[in-house]
Amino acid sequence: MDAPLADRPLGQPHAKRLSPSHPHYARILSLHAEALERGDPGYRDPVSGLFVFSAAFHADRGYCCESGCRHCPYVV
Repeated sequence: MDAPLADRPLGQPHAKRLSPSHPHYARILSLHAEALERGDPGYRDPVSGLFVFSAAFHADRGYCCESGCRHCPYVV
C-alpha cells in the first residue's frame, strides 16, 4: 500500500517534526544527509543517542506508521 510522498526532498524534514530553530538542526540534517548518501537506514541522534530512521527508509516502507517520525516523508 504505497502512499504518496510529500512534495519536498527526502533530505528536508517537515518543520513540525524538526524545527529549523532546533539547536542541533544543522548537525541533524548533516547526519541524515550522510545516511541517505550511504544508503543507511538511519543515524544516531547527536543529542539522545537514539537511532533515527531516514526518510528513505520510511519511503521504502511505503506508508506512514503514524508514530511522529522525525523524517517521515509522508507528512504534508
